[in-house]
Amino acid sequence: MARILAIDYGTKRTGVAVTDELQLIASGLTTVDTHKLMPFLKEYISNESVETVVIGEPTQKDGSASDVEGNIQNFIKGFEVIFPKIPLKRVNERYTSKMAFQTMIDSGLTKKQRKNKALVDEISATIILQEYLYNK
Repeated sequence: MARILAIDYGTKRTGVAVTDELQLIASGLTTVDTHKLMPFLKEYISNESVETVVIGEPTQKDGSASDVEGNIQNFIKGFEVIFPKIPLKRVNERYTSKMAFQTMIDSGLTKKQRKNKALVDEISATIILQEYLYNK
């Protein structure tokens, strides 16, 4: 089987998570500067078999699209041109950053470690991927 990759897209940084080859376990992979995301994906996908890419869908409390959604749509258009055979799925990512931060607290990370926003993004991508796997 191929892996499933998840993206927590942000305007500055993007968290990336991936499954094992059996698609059972979601693990944080890395955080990438968003302007380097497409080159990172090109390299990763050329070395690993990726079946599906899951992208978080941020929404406001009232259910409307978040401000970053326009950027995500532009990314999706570019992704579909470069990787036309890899399906994209969207998963609601509301509250994933708060859940990621709570995960960091529960894991016993220090205050200094919890200020690492890149780690929050990576954990958020992992939560998005877990949600996808759970509802798949």
